[in-house]
Formats: sequence, C-alpha cells, structure tokens
Amino acid sequence: MDRLQGIEAFVRVAQTSSYAEAARLLGVSKSVISTRIQQLELSIGTPLLVRNTRNVGLSQAGQAFYEECAQLVGHATELVDQMRDLSGSPSGILKVHALPGFVLGHFGDLVGRFQDDYPAITLDLVVSDAVVDPVREGYDCVLQIFEPVSDALVARKLFAWRGVFCAAPAYLQQHGAPSEPRDLMRHRLGLYSRYPTRDRWIFRNGKHQQELLLSPRLRTNSVHLLRDYASAGHGIVCIPTFVASDDLLAGRLQLVLPEHSMPTFWLSAVFPAAQRGQLKLKLFLERLAPSPGDDPPWDKPLIERGLISRSTQVR
Repeated sequence: MDRLQGIEAFVRVAQTSSYAEAARLLGVSKSVISTRIQQLELSIGTPLLVRNTRNVGLSQAGQAFYEECAQLVGHATELVDQMRDLSGSPSGILKVHALPGFVLGHFGDLVGRFQDDYPAITLDLVVSDAVVDPVREGYDCVLQIFEPVSDALVARKLFAWRGVFCAAPAYLQQHGAPSEPRDLMRHRLGLYSRYPTRDRWIFRNGKHQQELLLSPRLRTNSVHLLRDYASAGHGIVCIPTFVASDDLLAGRLQLVLPEHSMPTFWLSAVFPAAQRGQLKLKLFLERLAPSPGDDPPWDKPLIERGLISRSTQVR
C-alpha cells in the first residue's frame, strides 16, 4: 500500500507540477507527499522529479516511469469506482477542463442537477480555451474541439459544433448583406481565434465549394464577445450556434450567407485511455450528452425553423 501511495503521489505531482496541488488533490499535507515520493525514489534507487525555484519537472528516469504509473493509478481509480458503483455511492473529485464559450450559459444548471444526483462527487471545473494534455496536467476529462494531442488519449464525440456567420439587422441594412462568401472581404469581420482551421474557411453551396483566407478586423478567443459585438451592430461574426441560437430565434441576429454551409467540428470529451471506465467520468458524460451525436438542444429549434441544416458536414 505504501508503494502504491508513493506512485499515486508521484503521478499527481508530475501532472500538476506542484507538491502543494498534489497534496490538495489527495487530501493530505505537502510533507506527506514529499515523504511518499522520497520513499518511492529510495526504493527505485534514482530521482524521479527535478525541483527548481519555479516548478517541478520529471527527471529522465521519471519520464520513462511516468506513463506506466499514470495507467496504474488510472486502473486503480477505476477499480475503486466500480466498487463504489456496486455500493451505490460514487464519490471523489472529478477534474474537468472546458471551453468558456461552451460552459457559459449551458453548464450551471447541468452541474447543479448532476450534484443533486451525486452529492459525494466534487467537480473541479477549469474554464479556458487552451489546448491541454489531460494526462500531463491532471484532468480526468477535457472538453474541446481539437484532436487529442497524443495516442494515450481517447476522444468521445458529444455534440456537433456548428458555426454560423451572422450580424445585427441594423448592420445589414446599413452595409448590405453579402450575397457570396467573397463579399465578406468588404465587411468588418469578427472571428474566433482558436478554430482548428485558423483563418482558412471553406464554404459549400450544394456541390460548389469555395475556400477563402479571411482577414478579420476583430480577432478574439471569446465567442461571447463576438456575439455582443455583432448584436451591437458593429460587424459580421462567425460564432457557434450554442452562443448564437437565442439571438437568432429572437431576431437580434440574422444569418449571413444562409445557403452556404461550413464544415462542422465535434465537441468531444478527451480523456486518458486508462480512465475509459472511470465511474465519475462515465456518469458526468452521460449527463452531459445522453445520446452522443444527436442534435444538441440549442440546434433543434434552428433546424425546425430551417435556419440551419442537419446535413451540414461534420469533421
């Protein structure tokens, strides 16, 4: 048991680059973490971690040791979770990293209802649009639109991430609505800066395809800022439907180039392969997307009104 505790302490320090954070995650003191790692290093006969004034990193031996240890800790956590499942009392900390554009406006109620059903599970939710490696940074799950950064990760598709170009009716009355994608070049554009395709945009209209390199006047990592910018009548923006849906339905925003579609991405849950069967994660993802791949609730009214098409290509 002591050796297992040492391995778990080593994995958490490696993931968080912090003895203090590892201690917080495991519910022990920093000195306990330090002692466990020292004992593990003595039993192995070589240092696993390298400390300096700024952070903690892996030694060469630690790098070789880490992956196997991370899988071992993951399997042990999964086994404990399965036993808790049998007793009907899932518990522990679930650390999730999620995109702010998706979390704001959609997550509060979902998290609250999840906690009502599973009060012993503590959610540690970090909101950022950074691309992270959940293994290296200690997350149970990352919600993102990017491909996994390593083969040690598994991606579970949740929702189609559809983007639409839109603007306020007042802006379009004053400046005119684009009739084809190239017309966007003559408008003030606001674009999200973290799309996987960067500034390369592909527009489809039936069998016709057009690829453009767009130059925005406003580039930002906040899709909510883009929505507010467009709603105030300052330009045309491309934002995901989960941000635009209410404004489109209410008429505060109007679709631009509605006959043209763009490739749609997936919002996926990315997590270490060793945690595939973790109970807390399984319960959370089932609550988040009971039927992965189905049209999300914010898209259904848009599809019913004919504002977007269900047949949009998904990457």
